[in-house]
Amino acid sequence: MKRLIQVVILLLIITFLPVLVMFSFSTGAGHASATKPKPTPYPYPTPPPCPTPSSGGTWALTGSLLVARYGIFSATRLSNGQVLVAGGYQVGTGAVLAEAEVYTTATGKWTATGSMNDTREDQTATLLQSGQVLVAGGNDGHGPGGYTASAELYTPATGTWTYTGSMNLTRDLATATLLQNGKVLVAGGENYTNGPLAEAELYDPTTGTWTTTGSMSVTRIGPTATLLQNGQVLVVGGNSGTSTSAELYDPSTGKWTTTGSLNVNRGAEPATLLSNGQVLVAGGADYNWNALASAELYTPSTGKWTLTGSMNIARYYHTATLLQNGQVLVAGGDGTTCSGTSTSAELYTPSTGSWTITGSLNVPRYLHTATLLQNGQVLVAGGNSSGPSGYTSSAELYTP
Repeated sequence: MKRLIQVVILLLIITFLPVLVMFSFSTGAGHASATKPKPTPYPYPTPPPCPTPSSGGTWALTGSLLVARYGIFSATRLSNGQVLVAGGYQVGTGAVLAEAEVYTTATGKWTATGSMNDTREDQTATLLQSGQVLVAGGNDGHGPGGYTASAELYTPATGTWTYTGSMNLTRDLATATLLQNGKVLVAGGENYTNGPLAEAELYDPTTGTWTTTGSMSVTRIGPTATLLQNGQVLVVGGNSGTSTSAELYDPSTGKWTTTGSLNVNRGAEPATLLSNGQVLVAGGADYNWNALASAELYTPSTGKWTLTGSMNIARYYHTATLLQNGQVLVAGGDGTTCSGTSTSAELYTPSTGSWTITGSLNVPRYLHTATLLQNGQVLVAGGNSSGPSGYTSSAELYTP
């Protein structure tokens, strides 16, 4: 009898199982739902093209860097009008560089100059009142984390580097600001022992030594620092990558005070002192590394930020340069809101608070350098690109 019952049950399963399966698929029951979202196919959809230029500025290629470099390297306009580039990573090997070179506007060429004593990238570079260039900190690619406290001076007349006093803390991705009294304020960054830093210190060119000064209220990696017309230093962002907080350093007291916060949380954005004394912050990225187009102005007399016109193209890792006519040139950068972000450029006009698209770069780039030349042109050099190596040694000039 038991055997007969088992046979009957087996026959029932064989008879009705196909019906049950068909019913499940036809009603969308279980995990085989026909309405389940499908993942976006790769390659991802191409974003729409960026807006076309509407003003007359143009770009022209000039001599390429002798050493293809990427990462965060420094570019400093010297008192004689040349531009000094130093450090960074070498394309191909990934080695940290000590090599330096100078660009001469009259010839449009780069020539090798003396190499730094230490390899470094993510360093600060500051033109001193003496005409020398102070390079401090960074990452030398050696030791725990590669962070360094060493500093050295470049003398244009001899094309050589000499060691000067080392900082009290190792650090990279810090800010460096030449104060009106001739000293240099270095603030923030990070190191192997402490992680993100709030500490700040001062370099005195007359003694070649560093002394600690007041610490910021929060730690900051890669913030912006702007010398205001009243002699104070405005530091913005750099807290855990993105931030709305800002604070002021007063050289007369050696202390920091908090000031108005940004309206939009952002990181990887440049800050530019305008001719009217306000500070423009434009673009950057939010916590999820979405590119931003918004821009805002800091007014020192009120200590507040107000939104101004947004850029036409959202971007981060771009450059912002104050032109001789008072406009601000934003060039290149990264972002995916439109196709062509890394070649696009636009101008901000303070009197109207608006942006206009200007001529496009010849080579796409971000994490590049931009330097205002004495003749009013802007020299852009190096950076990450979309070429075969992902980096470029090319350089080009913008003529307003």
